[in-house]
Amino acid sequence: MITCTFEDGGKASFRHIVTHAMVEDHGKLLLVKRTGDILETGKWSLPGGFLNRDETASQGILRELKEETGWDGEIISWFRINTNPNRPHEDRQNVAIDFLVRPIRQTGNPDGESSKIEWIAIEKLFSFDQFAFDHGESIKRYLAYRKHPFPLPLFD
Repeated sequence: MITCTFEDGGKASFRHIVTHAMVEDHGKLLLVKRTGDILETGKWSLPGGFLNRDETASQGILRELKEETGWDGEIISWFRINTNPNRPHEDRQNVAIDFLVRPIRQTGNPDGESSKIEWIAIEKLFSFDQFAFDHGESIKRYLAYRKHPFPLPLFD
């Protein structure tokens, strides 16, 4: 939580903003395996992370994609805005903005937050049970969207 003090002296707690990328290429989804001294280490997740103070959500997700995977991307659309204050396994309440991102090219190396970066075949995603936070739920919604497209973005 972020604690802010207002002009009148009142205080309030606010939530962080995180961004996630759903990057698909030739029937495979780009996932990272979290490592190190971070929450949900050892679990698979969508590339993403905290939005910096002086960037838009679009800038933030492309920065996070590059940092965590080495991939440059192009935003296709917002996919989901998850405002659930009870997202699982978090030490702070985050609002998550999920984007559909088209991969362009891998131009760099991933940072130290991931032990693996893999393109996982869509049909194999159903056998994964170790998704970080609520990323598995977002992936299930994406797979439903792929099968029968519906208006975007989703607001939860």
